[in-house]
Amino acid sequence: MKHIIGIDLGGTTIKGGLIEGQHIIKEEVADTRASEGGEITLNALKNVIRKLKTDKTVAIGIGVPSVVDREKGIVYHVQNIKDWDEVHLKFLLEEEFNLPVHIDNDANCFVKGERIYGLGQQFENFVGITLGTGVGGGIIQKGNLLSDANCGSGEFGEIPYLDGILEQQCGSFFFVNNYDTTGYEVAQKAEQGDKKALEIMREYGKHIAVLVKMIVLTVDPQAIIFGGAIANSLPLFEESMYEHLVSFPFPNSIKKLKILKSELNNPGILGAAALCY
Repeated sequence: MKHIIGIDLGGTTIKGGLIEGQHIIKEEVADTRASEGGEITLNALKNVIRKLKTDKTVAIGIGVPSVVDREKGIVYHVQNIKDWDEVHLKFLLEEEFNLPVHIDNDANCFVKGERIYGLGQQFENFVGITLGTGVGGGIIQKGNLLSDANCGSGEFGEIPYLDGILEQQCGSFFFVNNYDTTGYEVAQKAEQGDKKALEIMREYGKHIAVLVKMIVLTVDPQAIIFGGAIANSLPLFEESMYEHLVSFPFPNSIKKLKILKSELNNPGILGAAALCY
């Protein structure tokens, strides 16, 4: 059976999978080395692909945390990776591996993976949001990924908020910048009943409520599916999130809205692989 490589290129880690049919049969993970960026990150990506590639591999799909020229495979302005302002990734990888390479925004890959393999199968209109180093979004309408001009739709994390943007309060920056810790450490303490950690999660839920409001006011989906490392802590902040949604001007929209946590293992990898079909 033919193999496809799916790569979820994040601001912290590069996660790769070798897909046979609908199953990941081999995985590789590497540090993105984002602070070094440039050729260092590119080489880390190539090394992951080398470890996964077999003589049965027919294509490579990659999700990247930025906007993409899908046709030319050019990656622009990757905010969390140094010196990745314009990377002709498709050309570079096709030249290296002699295989067709397909590239899209990582959040688009996540939401496509959910639509094909996950909870998104039950919804015709939904939004997928990744909560991690950054905050990415993808939009499914009428069962398909929203067709846009510049691969920029769904980037709700870039919306101005407080003294910055939503991403700074809804991604890992919230924990690092405000409390000099990580979301993982806060979640661990909160699960053990630590009062300070629980308060931090309640504060985080307030900001996630603002993100939800922005999404509903923009595309009014049937569901929002959260993925990414921080989404695993949804039970710790969803009560606060819903409390801050009470004041939403269209309460019926919130009442009907399903807010879910992804149940897939590596939806970004599966979604990236789906670009190749």
